[in-house]
Amino acid sequence: MKKLMLTRRDFLKQAAIVTAATTLPGIALGSQQPVSAQGPEVAPGVPRDECLILENPTGTVLPADDFNRWRSSSNTYSTGFQQLALDALWYIDPDAGVNGVWDNALAAEKPIYNEDYTQMTVKVRQGLYWSDGVEFTADDVFYTVDVQMKTPGFNYSGLFSGSIDKLEQPDKYTVVFHLKTPNSRFHAAFTVRWGACFIMPKHVFEKEADPLAFKFYPPVSIGAYTLKDFDPNGKWFLWQRREDWKRTSVALLGDVGVKYAMYIDPGPSDKRVIAQKAHQLDVIHDCTPEGRITLAKTSPTSVGWFNGFPWAHPDPTLPAVIYNNEKPGLDKKEVRWALTLAIDIVQVAMASYRGAATISAIHVPPTGLYPHYYHEPLEPWLNDFSIKVGGQDYKPYDATAAQRIADEARKSLGDLVPTDAETIKKYIGAGWWKYDLAAAEQLMLDAGMKKVDGKWALPDGSPFKVPLMSMNETNPTMNRAAAMVVENWKTFGIDTTLDSQAQPWPIMVSGNYSANLAWTIETWGGDPDLFFFLQFWHSKFYVASGQNSAGSNSMRWKNPELDKIIESIQKLSFDDPKGIELGQDFVKLAAQEMPITPLMAYNVFTTMDTTYFTGYPTIDDPYTDPVPNWGNTKYMFVKIKPKKE
Repeated sequence: MKKLMLTRRDFLKQAAIVTAATTLPGIALGSQQPVSAQGPEVAPGVPRDECLILENPTGTVLPADDFNRWRSSSNTYSTGFQQLALDALWYIDPDAGVNGVWDNALAAEKPIYNEDYTQMTVKVRQGLYWSDGVEFTADDVFYTVDVQMKTPGFNYSGLFSGSIDKLEQPDKYTVVFHLKTPNSRFHAAFTVRWGACFIMPKHVFEKEADPLAFKFYPPVSIGAYTLKDFDPNGKWFLWQRREDWKRTSVALLGDVGVKYAMYIDPGPSDKRVIAQKAHQLDVIHDCTPEGRITLAKTSPTSVGWFNGFPWAHPDPTLPAVIYNNEKPGLDKKEVRWALTLAIDIVQVAMASYRGAATISAIHVPPTGLYPHYYHEPLEPWLNDFSIKVGGQDYKPYDATAAQRIADEARKSLGDLVPTDAETIKKYIGAGWWKYDLAAAEQLMLDAGMKKVDGKWALPDGSPFKVPLMSMNETNPTMNRAAAMVVENWKTFGIDTTLDSQAQPWPIMVSGNYSANLAWTIETWGGDPDLFFFLQFWHSKFYVASGQNSAGSNSMRWKNPELDKIIESIQKLSFDDPKGIELGQDFVKLAAQEMPITPLMAYNVFTTMDTTYFTGYPTIDDPYTDPVPNWGNTKYMFVKIKPKKE
C-alpha cells in the first residue's frame, strides 16, 4: 500500500544538509555570477524591499534544473516550486486558513462521492491559466492521473493503479474517478497538507517521449509566480509574480502583494541568525533554540508564531518515543507504560527546546485546531483516567506538567517566559504523564520483568536492552530529547544507549530497532480527521519487522478495537462530525495501550523579519502555517505586504 502523498517525514529523508555559503542571483536564468544582497537590489532590477527572501531547508539543491515534482528523485520542491508555481485541487490548512481550513483551489467545489464511495467526481475551476497562456482544464487532471497510472516510478503510480478502476471525462471541466473499492478519503491524494499530487500541464508533458525522465525545465506555472532565475549550483531560486496572477486560484483569496520571492540556502543556524539580524533573510525556516533566543533578545524586528516564548510554530506532527511492539518486553503494555512513567517531560523539554516545547500527553499533536477538537474536551477524561498498577487503580496524568516546564525555563530566560496560566497552556500545552519511578517499577514487576544486577531483564532473566535510535546532531532538538530520555531510562535501570543515525527512517520503517525518537503521527492540523495516518494502522496493512512497514505503522501495533475505529471512520463522509468522536475513541485506546509515548509537537523556530514586509501568519492571525517549505504557505503571499506601501 503506497502512501497517499509525500509527507514531511519523506521530505526530511531526502533533505540535504544545509551548506555554509549562499550566493545570490546573477543576470541570466541559471547564471553563476552572484550579486550581493547588501545593496538596494538582490539582483539587477529586483529591489530588496520588493523581494521576500526565505530559507529553503533542503539546503543546496542538485540538480537545480530538475522540476519534475511527480517523481521522488527531484529535489527542487521546496525552492518555491511547490509553494508558488504548482497547485492542487484542494488544500487543508494546518492552521485556520484564510477563509476556513478547506480551500477549493484548482477544483471548483469539494469532491463529490456517490453513496457507497466507489466514485468521486471532480469539477475543476474555470478561468485559470498556465503561465504560458494555455487554459487549465479537466484535460490536465485526467492526464496527471492517467500518465502516473501507466508509468511506474511516478510518486502516485502505485496508489492510482491500485485504487482506480477507470477514469472518465464527460466534459471539459469534469473528471470522474471509478474506484476499485470504497474509499471516502480518496481525495486526500489531491489535497495539500504539506504536499500532494499536484496537477501537471498536459500540453507540456504529453510532448515528451519519456515523461518520467523529463526535467520540466523551464517549469510552466499554474501558480501566481514563475521562475525568473536560479543558481545552477542550487543555492538560490528567484521567483517573479506573474503579470496575469489574477488568473490563478490563489488570487481568489486576495491580492498577491509580493512581487519577488527568493528561496536560498543560508547555511547553518548561526548564519541564518546573522543574516536575519542584518535584514537579509526575511523568513528563517528553523534554527536552534539558542539561535531563537538570541533573536528574541537582540532583534526587535524578528517575530515568531507566538509573540513570545516559545516562539515556534508547532507543526501538526507528533515526535514520540516509538516502540517496536514486536520486541520481547516491549510487546507488553505494562512495560511501555513503565518506560513512559520513567520519562521526566520537564527534563526532556528543557534539553530539547530549552523549555520552548509544546507538549502532548495524547496521541495527536497539540497544534492547529487539535486542542479544540481533542486536547481540551478530553482533559476531564485524562484527569480521571487510570491504569492498573499492582492491581490498584492508578491515575498517571499530571495536569501541572506545562506549568513546571515554564517554571524551569524561567530560571534561565526570566521574563521571556510567560507566567499567566492560560498563556502557558496555550503556548506550552497542558499536562503530561507523571514522572513516577515507583509506579514504573511496579508495572515492570506486573509484566513479569526482573531486576538483575541493577538492570531490568526479561521474565526469563535474559537481557532487556532498549537502545534508543534518534536523528543525529543535524537535528539538535530531537537528538537532545533522545539523549535525555536515555538518561532517564538509565536512572530507572534500563539497559539503553543513544543510537544517533544520519538516516534513521529506513531503519525505522524496516522494524530493525527497539525504540526510536521520531514521529509516526502526522495530521491535517486544521481538520480533525485522523484517517490521514490511521489508515495505515489497520491490521490488514500489518507487516512484520524485517520488511518495510506499510505507511506509518512502523511500531507494528495491531489491535482489534483500533481496526473497528478505522473501519468506522472510513464509512463516514469526510465532514461527518462523528469522525471527531471516533478520533477521540482512538486517543483513549492509544492512552490505554501506549504503543508509542507521545512527547510534543514538532516545534519549528520559523522566524520572520518585519523590516521590509508585514502580515506574516501568527497565533493571533493564524491564516496559514509560516514554515516556508509547506505548500500551504502560498497563502502568505496574499497577506504579506511590502512595508513601504
